[in-house]
Amino acid sequence: MKIKNLAFFIATALIAVEGFSQDPTFTQFYANPVYLNPALAGSTGCPRIAMNYRNEWPQLTGNYVTYSLSYDSYVKNISGGLGFIALHDQQGRGTISTTMVGAIYSYNLKLTRKFSMMAGVRAAYFQKYLDWSKLTFGDMIDPRRGFIYQTGDVPRGNGRRGFFDASAGLVGYTDIFYFGVAAHHLNRPDESMILGSSKLPMRFTGHAGANIKLGRGKFTNSTSISPNVIYQYQNGFQELSIGTYIRYENFTAGAWYRNRDAFILCLGIQTPKFKIGYSYDVTVSKLGNGVSGGSHEISLGLNLACKKKAKNFRKISCPSF
Repeated sequence: MKIKNLAFFIATALIAVEGFSQDPTFTQFYANPVYLNPALAGSTGCPRIAMNYRNEWPQLTGNYVTYSLSYDSYVKNISGGLGFIALHDQQGRGTISTTMVGAIYSYNLKLTRKFSMMAGVRAAYFQKYLDWSKLTFGDMIDPRRGFIYQTGDVPRGNGRRGFFDASAGLVGYTDIFYFGVAAHHLNRPDESMILGSSKLPMRFTGHAGANIKLGRGKFTNSTSISPNVIYQYQNGFQELSIGTYIRYENFTAGAWYRNRDAFILCLGIQTPKFKIGYSYDVTVSKLGNGVSGGSHEISLGLNLACKKKAKNFRKISCPSF
């Protein structure tokens, strides 16, 4: 089992170094809305703060740990939203780390009495780092005693790369349904941390869903179901997630299936001032949940008070987790 874990980590590290990496993915998609689509900045009308933590495959030596912090709010004077996001991702206990900070602007347009659209852009700066001392090579292995030798391989390049990144998105919605598309890394920046060039592949996202009220009488406004679908594509890798949320008063439960990869279970509590959610990914791929340990994700959101709510602003009724 240890040999399998080691082999998996080495393969992952080498793939990332050669430039075939994909972006971190959160399974509580709407708990980190401006990461999913920059057009969602300011979509609630009032200021909000989102904090996210994800630990993917914790039983593997080369697990992935990702942190995210964002703020966004609708600004009446510019007829749109402003947002800021910071993200830090670690692969293989810091062997490869990525830090990103970005600023977001979205424009809100009310097309008809029932239909609105938002268009958003994100300008970000990335800093990637490779800790060469944590890599392992074949010449370090003794057939009987394992890793006991020093490698003859020498570092190439400085192991660092900083670059500018541009993304854009579009969202359309009514009081019941919503849909959106986003494209990240439009300028395809060079992310190589060693010699040569490695263009960061664009990531395309499409998402859609609805918020359907259930119940009668006093239960009508407190009970709802929200079916959703999210599709992402990057560098030949495709991810289709289908799921639904059920909300009753302050409590939310959700279940998702990510194609050939995982079942996702989510629980959340939401009040007018804050929300907290937890989700667990049950791995169903060949990697196996017993080997990987699945994935844990925690989100915390804070809703700040509006100084003055904007008139004629339609709030989007998308999920919270």
